[in-house]
Amino acid sequence: MTSAIAPAPPTGAPNPTATAVALGAAVDPSAALRTSEVVAALSTALDLTEGMPEGHALRTCLIGMRVAAEIDLPTTTLSSLFYALLLKDLGCSSNASKMAQLFQADDRAAKALHKRMRWTNLADAFRFVVRATRSGEVSLARIRRIAEVALGRHGGTQELMALRCERGASIALDLGFADATADAIRTLDEHWDGRGQPAGLHGEGIPLLGRILQLAQTTEVFASAYGPAAARRVARRRRGTWFDPQLVDAFLKAQRRPDFWPALAGERVRERVAALEPEDRVRRSDEAQLDRVAEAFAGVIDAKSPWTYRHSTEVARYTVGIAEELGIDAAGQRRLRRAALLHDLGKLGVSSAILDKPGRLTDEELVEVRRHPDHTLRILERVGPFRDLAEVAAMHHERVDGGGYHRGVGGAELPLEARILAVADQFEALSAERPYRERLDRARVIAILERDLGTGIDPVVFAALRRYLDREGRATAVA
Repeated sequence: MTSAIAPAPPTGAPNPTATAVALGAAVDPSAALRTSEVVAALSTALDLTEGMPEGHALRTCLIGMRVAAEIDLPTTTLSSLFYALLLKDLGCSSNASKMAQLFQADDRAAKALHKRMRWTNLADAFRFVVRATRSGEVSLARIRRIAEVALGRHGGTQELMALRCERGASIALDLGFADATADAIRTLDEHWDGRGQPAGLHGEGIPLLGRILQLAQTTEVFASAYGPAAARRVARRRRGTWFDPQLVDAFLKAQRRPDFWPALAGERVRERVAALEPEDRVRRSDEAQLDRVAEAFAGVIDAKSPWTYRHSTEVARYTVGIAEELGIDAAGQRRLRRAALLHDLGKLGVSSAILDKPGRLTDEELVEVRRHPDHTLRILERVGPFRDLAEVAAMHHERVDGGGYHRGVGGAELPLEARILAVADQFEALSAERPYRERLDRARVIAILERDLGTGIDPVVFAALRRYLDREGRATAVA
């Protein structure tokens, strides 16, 4: 990574160039930067949360837009559909913890299985519960658990789907997308026969874009898991029950075209998706919109676990406060804030059963948790305006002495930006309640961090944190 700041010395001593300088110019997205480029890349994080193969949302978008072309959907509506297809899973993290708790299992696996099951059929729904509920339990306990879930004793899947759909629609509106986009996301799991969820809408009472989302999502899931023939079968079998018959006919017609299935494969899927955005309604992202995207995805990240509520936004607050104390300019602060908001993006790929575990993690679980910075790096590297902060965001668990993860870098290899983010992350995490311990008071947190000075954390950055906390405390007292 390049930076306008020289690396801090390995001892953590003050860096003479660390103050009153910029951390690099602010991202200039320019008139050419499309919003679709940003959300298409970030959709990979949503795929992780849903337990889907990478590129699921992109391929769903390709299918849905081809169906729209077959029915001559008006250009004025295509843009709303385009973004609904890409962002259909915006609310996916909001029910992850409840899913893991409900089935006492990996929420990602349960979500992936749910997408392949005909859960409106009683027998299939029971099989889903049996397969999703954790195996290996004592037989009677397992039977009781399955019965409780089937009877809705724990809220059942309707509550989970309502939470997911409403949250996704709300985030879409916060990002400035059209009501039609939000309505499509909200009705993603409604079915033509009225037996879908959460509202039980029927037929044309379901918004057209929501009907397209449901069909495109399901056919993509089956195509990726079992091949095109399976996608055709599920469309035919659920015609008139799950899916609008006319949309099924449009899908079957579109998929007969020789370029349909090849377009879903290969390395150029993102390019093909970008080409489908209506040219006369291209959305572009300026700096303010990029901030909103980072904030929205921070909310998605923090919703993954009730124990991390507002973690990313609080880390961003401490990060900016430290940066201010170090004399970093406004552009550098903005860049650091985005890195802080997105630093835990990779946790969307970690099971909530692990994130919420009250006891000690096994070696295997610890390995999975420690992969999340690498996931963050790989996702952000694909997002043009966030690419230059990807490495910093992924270094939030590194240590000055090189004993951190995921790369084990330290000393001169650990830039000041990463040192700032690491201190902010540790301070917030220690200050918040976790499933394995109670919240620690500020004095205890400071004492713990002080023991790690010069080895784990940078003393200069820590001193800046202390100054910011003192300043914050004075401001609160005055108010």
